[in-house]
Amino acid sequence: PPLAICDERQRTYIVYLGSHTQQYTPDQILETHHSCLTSVKDSEEEARASLIYSYRHSINGFAASLTPQQASKLNELEEVVAVIESRPRKYSTHTTRSWEFSGLNLAAGYDVAESMKKETTMAEAGDLLHRAGYGKSLIVGILDSGVWPEAESFSDEGMEAVPKSWKGICQTGQEFNSSHCNKKIIGARYYIKGFETYYGRLDATEDYRSPRDKDGHGTHTAATFAGRQVRNASALGGFARGTASGGAPLARLAVYKKIGGNTCFDEDMLAAMDDAIADGVQVISISIGADEPLSPVNDSLSIGALHAARKNVVVVCSGGNDGPTPGTVVNTPPWILTVGASNMDRGFLGTVVLGNGLKITGQTVTHHKLPKRLPLISAADAALPWVPDNETDQCLPDSLAPEKVRGKIVVCLRGSGTRFLKGVEVKRAGGVGFILANTAALGDDVFLEPHVLPTTAVTYDETREIVRYIRSAKGNATARLREPRTVLGYKAAPFMAAFSSQGPNVIHPYILKPDVAAPGVNILAAWSEASPPTKYNFDSGTSMACPHVAALAALLKAIHPTWSSAAIRSAIMTTASTRNNKGKTITDERGHTATPFQFGSGQFRPSKAADPGLVYDASYTDYLLYLCSYGLKNAGERFNCPRFPPPMYDLNYPSVSVPKLNGTLTIKRSVTNVGGDGNAVYFFSAKPPLGMTVTARPSVLFFSRVGERKEFTLTIEARDLKETKEYYGGGGYRFGWYSWRDNYHVVRSPIAVSMG
Repeated sequence: PPLAICDERQRTYIVYLGSHTQQYTPDQILETHHSCLTSVKDSEEEARASLIYSYRHSINGFAASLTPQQASKLNELEEVVAVIESRPRKYSTHTTRSWEFSGLNLAAGYDVAESMKKETTMAEAGDLLHRAGYGKSLIVGILDSGVWPEAESFSDEGMEAVPKSWKGICQTGQEFNSSHCNKKIIGARYYIKGFETYYGRLDATEDYRSPRDKDGHGTHTAATFAGRQVRNASALGGFARGTASGGAPLARLAVYKKIGGNTCFDEDMLAAMDDAIADGVQVISISIGADEPLSPVNDSLSIGALHAARKNVVVVCSGGNDGPTPGTVVNTPPWILTVGASNMDRGFLGTVVLGNGLKITGQTVTHHKLPKRLPLISAADAALPWVPDNETDQCLPDSLAPEKVRGKIVVCLRGSGTRFLKGVEVKRAGGVGFILANTAALGDDVFLEPHVLPTTAVTYDETREIVRYIRSAKGNATARLREPRTVLGYKAAPFMAAFSSQGPNVIHPYILKPDVAAPGVNILAAWSEASPPTKYNFDSGTSMACPHVAALAALLKAIHPTWSSAAIRSAIMTTASTRNNKGKTITDERGHTATPFQFGSGQFRPSKAADPGLVYDASYTDYLLYLCSYGLKNAGERFNCPRFPPPMYDLNYPSVSVPKLNGTLTIKRSVTNVGGDGNAVYFFSAKPPLGMTVTARPSVLFFSRVGERKEFTLTIEARDLKETKEYYGGGGYRFGWYSWRDNYHVVRSPIAVSMG
């Protein structure tokens, strides 16, 4: 922009040069990057001083301090693919029972170590975990806020030697030395240059200048991904007591920490991904995303994941926590496996008994009770006069009048401020307990964490009942809080979390996102002891769903080491389920039927994914051709876009998204036979979106060997164009499915269509 030419302030930019075209040494690559910088700097010394990172492994590029004018000049160079400005808050983190609920055999009493010693029985041979060796041959990476290495989840007791394929390091630092790496945590690094370039030197009281985790998020996701079995684990108060385990409990863990708590910088994350690929990591779990959907040339996670796909590394990312607003899902390129969050069937029930006898069954993990009837008041009726009208019911800091709250239970609405600090405010004002009440937008999403007072969290419908009672009592409302209890199977599940970001995919409209859903609400896992109160803690978010799917990807990688990252993604997607544990269609948080824009292909099913029958495979070259159609012409080394690249909708993806259909569209797909029987016959069936027809040609696929690939076309057509356009008015989407079936497998793909 013209105004940027006059702006001489230094900012951090990533200059992306694609891939390395030849086998240069790291020093030669560094000199090339210095030379590039020298072309826009006043001296070689200034150029060297401005360099923050030189990406020298799989990714070719560098991060440097530049003025907008210098960045603009570099962007004009032929060898430069993109120049990306880094800024704080562009990215942030998306923050026991879950594996058992998902079908993995990790229930209490099931001992991984003992199982590994036994001879394999026929029953065990069919078990996903046993077939995968519990992930013991795999190296997995976590890009997050670090790790608390002393947690039992990261014990290396009984584990074999570190795989020879490992090429990484154990980087030491503040309260983290080489002894904190072992045969479980085989490597650890931290990335701070981007953070300190922007903010200055890190305050050691805010975060560790090392791979050690300060806030707990990274420890939680790492333990969910690959934590060892820990018996008798529970949250504060003994809630959810049982055996905690990661999905790939014997996988080797490499930790890549980005410094800065919830603030993530492009240049630090790209450096971490470049190292992870070079270190020998096979699956990377990233519970981080942008604050809004980003185009491929402005998204460092997308760039890093593309290079990972080139090396056949599976990258799994959280889809974001900005639901239920449509079009908010992030981490959406086709080479990333994107995960939404769902609820489980476990409840920590804390009953509120109102003064009129009505019993409200909320949820809590605060081990307190208020057995006597106490006065009940809405925060809106106890707010100080200066509090804005739209905040009176929120229990924000210093908002409640002590003379109105003292000795009472307070109803606080969620929405603004943190849930924990609402309880702190009630306690400050003299309250003895509080009810954390959902708004209409939050529906049935109930987040659990320890509080400073007896607490029960309630759904929106329950909130309405409580508010109705308070109004009818005319200042004489009372309530008591019963002691909580843990209940399994208390409601139909899974159901989608309201916070889980939704499609459509605004950046890649022909790619349906998210891909799948997994448990992401009230997940118990290891926690940083620098962030009290307990060694194990509940957390919620697509951040928690992501490592569930990453663990399944690792198990599939162990069972099928020759499969591509696309084949693994396909197996997870086409075997997902759209049914809950009651046999009904998965719903959203309000009980309405959920759609593929919420759960993608459905809830992941670990027990089915190892034998999908057919897979939709794709290569790095396919992704480059896709980017050619997208408009990015020089993403790959020595790769020239054809004059007429294939349309984006022809990328061989396991789902179908068609924006603005104008009558009829025919797309191309191919499937590869990976079933146990080489001779197989698959038949096509479809449930089209309303007003559409969906046909395949051919409609029967004959396979004679494993590894054989068959092509087909899929034609989507509006039956009555004018009538269908009227029905789809406003650009809304409708959904359907198509499947390939043999005698055993159902290979299922969702369809999303809007009319032009």
